[in-house]
Amino acid sequence: MTARDRRFRHITQDQDDLGLAEGLRAMPQQTNPTIRQRRLAAELERLREAAGLTREEIAERLDWHATKVWRVESGRSGISTGDLRDLLDIYQVNGPRRDALIALARHVRQKGWWTEYRDVLTGSYLDLEAQASMMRTYEPQLIPGLLQTEAYARAVVRAALVMDPKEVRRRTEARMARQQLLADDRDGPRLWVVLEEVAVQRPVGEGDTMREQLQRLIDMSEHPRVTIQVIRTSAGAHPGLSGPFVLLDFPAPEFFAPIVYLETAASGLYLEETEEVLRYTLMFDHLRAIALGPAESVKFIQSIQSGLGSRE
Repeated sequence: MTARDRRFRHITQDQDDLGLAEGLRAMPQQTNPTIRQRRLAAELERLREAAGLTREEIAERLDWHATKVWRVESGRSGISTGDLRDLLDIYQVNGPRRDALIALARHVRQKGWWTEYRDVLTGSYLDLEAQASMMRTYEPQLIPGLLQTEAYARAVVRAALVMDPKEVRRRTEARMARQQLLADDRDGPRLWVVLEEVAVQRPVGEGDTMREQLQRLIDMSEHPRVTIQVIRTSAGAHPGLSGPFVLLDFPAPEFFAPIVYLETAASGLYLEETEEVLRYTLMFDHLRAIALGPAESVKFIQSIQSGLGSRE
């Protein structure tokens, strides 16, 4: 693996919203290529090197400016579908991989829903989440954003010391818009969530906020693409104590390798090295093994909810 491959695999840190993986700020492609553009660029460089060709040779064959190949491979410039087809002809790429690269090039030019909230969202997580076929999430402290009620989300945003009412509203709206990923029962990514007991016990918000949030978990447990498990505190020490993480899998794993997203209060780090992904995959498998089963988890959440009562 080249040094440049490693640089792409260890994607730069992105600022997030209280570690809840909230979005992508639209920036000029020349200075801040999206994750999709960087992946396409890295794959095109890999294909050229595998073909044993230099950038100068590619530029000469296609009658391009000498710097064009470099700009495409560095992610500083996009590439048209026609130019991409010409490159893939040279690299003799056909079949599913060719189709996937062409589809990726088209997606690079598309704006995600989150760009409407660029005034309050930063980072690149949603660009990946939108492409994922499965997300495996471990969360020790809070209910994940995809499963939050509006009242719970608002309370979490305020807890992050966001004082401006307009910003609180915009961040809450963005989190609710993000949940469209799960709006369709049949189409979209699978979500497997492992929560610590403290995440469902911790009182967040006022009035019936927590009761309604627990009902949201109970309801979402019946979603065909959602699995929820709870780790009881009595399970003791385990590998997840190092912090929350998300494992993202993609529809074409031979082309898009899984990614691990690590979140903190102020930033997020993406990992793609095979050894790192395997480590977190084994960690998640261990966590779901020591957690209550899905049915038992729902019963446990229901018992907590019953203890809260109604504050009407």
